[in-house]
Amino acid sequence: MTVNTLPAEGFLQTQNLMKRFGDFTAVNDVSLSIKKGEIFALLGSSGCGKSTLLRMLAGFETPSSGSIILGGQDIGALPPYERPINMMFQSYALFPHLTVAQNIAFGLQREGLPKAQIAARVDEMLALVQLQAYASRKPHQLSGGQQQRVALARSLAKKPQLLLLDEPLGALDKKLREQTQFELVNIIEAVGVTVVMVTHDQEEAMTMASRIAVMSEGKVLQVGTPHEVYEYPNCRFVADFIGNVNLLEGHLISTTPEGCVLQTALGQVEVGHGVAVAEGMALSLAIRPEKIRISTQKPEGQLPNLFSARVMEIAYLGDVNTYIVQTDAGVRVKITDINARHQSEIGITWNDLVYFWWHPQAGVALRN
Repeated sequence: MTVNTLPAEGFLQTQNLMKRFGDFTAVNDVSLSIKKGEIFALLGSSGCGKSTLLRMLAGFETPSSGSIILGGQDIGALPPYERPINMMFQSYALFPHLTVAQNIAFGLQREGLPKAQIAARVDEMLALVQLQAYASRKPHQLSGGQQQRVALARSLAKKPQLLLLDEPLGALDKKLREQTQFELVNIIEAVGVTVVMVTHDQEEAMTMASRIAVMSEGKVLQVGTPHEVYEYPNCRFVADFIGNVNLLEGHLISTTPEGCVLQTALGQVEVGHGVAVAEGMALSLAIRPEKIRISTQKPEGQLPNLFSARVMEIAYLGDVNTYIVQTDAGVRVKITDINARHQSEIGITWNDLVYFWWHPQAGVALRN
């Protein structure tokens, strides 16, 4: 089969990729550029198109239009078995009748490699995932985390250029998932393989990925590092989808390159960046709960973005306290405060009058 060679900015590129199922567009004009050795996450809620995009990369779905470039080659017309790609499914898909070592060796045997080479590669993979002592066990004799590592070892055994992970930790409970996130990243980085992973778990994407693409209704809304996507969302959906956020609707009063002023239900709010819109246009303010300070005492001096309210709800979560406060105008704001002191020393309780404020650089003005 003829493979077209194209110049590539990234190791993996999708160019105007589309996938339609009848009248429904599952993936809508997606163009991405992913660097070699990068762990790249496709993040979004169910039905946003991220799994369909992953299946097109694997060759299990045929694009309606657009191209997929890997290492400078157009692989869009190649069947799955001819692509230098491997995919690890959420269910792991381990063979129950084979041992750990046999599961890892399966793909290598299908390629007809010499037995000595297969044995050496299996030993290398077992050492990588630290399962040498479990080589002769069957999958049902392993924990969920161990099965996940076997599936990863089998996926890496053939040295794919690209590894696709479909909800890689979705089958694990929360505590084990958190522990395994770091193990998985360390193994991937040790191998140096390029990874595209699909997840709906924000924490998983933020912990594991070097960059994230946030998807909704088949489109990529924002691509950036976890820090960029969290701190500088480019739209209301991304701000609301990633972490907790207070969103206050308002309109623009004034703007300069250094900052702008919005009129909101709280009052006038200063934001530490300018916006390229006309005065009077509708905008929203996004402010993270942990960026807001709270106290029963009014702070000294003339602080921007200083307001008062009554405490309506309190949640003690161990490491943080969460407060829901309500202004006289009925505006509710969520505030989280790091619990660095004993609970009895905080001094904030239900129905207290409190003051809350934030630095202009902490908020982001977004188009509605």
